[in-house]
Amino acid sequence: MIDTKPARLSIFPLTGAILFPGMQLPLHIFEPRYRALVGDALVRDRRIAMIQPQTRTDGASLYQIGCVGKIGDVEASEDGRYNVVLTGEHRFRLLRELDVTTPFRQVEGELLHDDTSEALSSVERAGFEREARRFADAQGYSVDWESVSRLDDQSLINGVAQIAPFDPAAKQALLEAEDLAQRCELMVQLMYFFGRRDGEDDSITLQ
Repeated sequence: MIDTKPARLSIFPLTGAILFPGMQLPLHIFEPRYRALVGDALVRDRRIAMIQPQTRTDGASLYQIGCVGKIGDVEASEDGRYNVVLTGEHRFRLLRELDVTTPFRQVEGELLHDDTSEALSSVERAGFEREARRFADAQGYSVDWESVSRLDDQSLINGVAQIAPFDPAAKQALLEAEDLAQRCELMVQLMYFFGRRDGEDDSITLQ
């Protein structure tokens, strides 16, 4: 059961790094403020929140939707750096940033109640896999399609959305999709247009 009360979240604002519920994200932590963030999380509940800043400048405004992750595997080096693997738990909506004395930023967020049992229709699933195959072929990716076919809908759509080679704004739009079907539809649109750019190197941009 997700607590409906606003939660105090320590955040790691990182452009281009998107985490979805149920997915894993490896991180190499080397900046002192984020080493402090991980160290603090490890002695509390092992949770940190990933969210994208709207620009790459320090202290930039944040997007409204992020994802809370729990630290699983962790490797600490002698010089204080960490290699960690986050597992996504819940998306959250940013309510406000808190005034804190810690070197890392903290926010108040509303945890979102995503339906983890949601599934695609057979038509939606088939359409997605068809466009994914075409996109992978166009990009020269080697994919084990037999393994892909065994994935449940949540793992397939969220997994592809997390690793897709789209720009930060497009990936943010995927994270903000209200449900799995909407995220699937957006992914199909992005793969369709991105795969037909006639050799251009620019990423898809959603504004």
